[in-house]
Amino acid sequence: MSAPAITHRPMGLTVAIVTLALDQLVKYSVTYPLALKSRAEVGIDILPIFRLRWLENRGVSMGFFHADTDMARWALVGMTMLIACFVGVWMWREKARQDVAALGLVLGGAVGNIVDRVRLGYVIDYADLHFGEWRPFLIFNLADAAITIGVLILLARALLLREKGAKTETSH
Repeated sequence: MSAPAITHRPMGLTVAIVTLALDQLVKYSVTYPLALKSRAEVGIDILPIFRLRWLENRGVSMGFFHADTDMARWALVGMTMLIACFVGVWMWREKARQDVAALGLVLGGAVGNIVDRVRLGYVIDYADLHFGEWRPFLIFNLADAAITIGVLILLARALLLREKGAKTETSH
């Protein structure tokens, strides 16, 4: 009899739930206590290179697939829900702990943005990183950052493990 496989599902689900909860908490904070929407033009300077600014994002990353109609909004919700389901199934089946954690970040961020789109019709973005007039990113939120970090971890691990495997194969 072989030993049961170790599963990292609880950790992945925890990462997803914590990411979702933090995302929604920050969005609540910028919406109500900070009343960021009423300061949309000027925002709130946090650091010389970081400002909180209100943005209602009706599209997806980098302004693609702008959803101005109800039909487009719900199509976007459906598409992102399918992607989130795919990520959830992948996370459920994944064996590598680091990949499960990365997929948890992606799933939690995706669900955070889906919640906004269903509830409000748009995603609340607020984080404006800038160096003078240069902005390396569009205004984003914690969910976007979690998705990006999760994807970068998955890519880095895939590239590094593939390269490590190739070196091992050529050394034999």
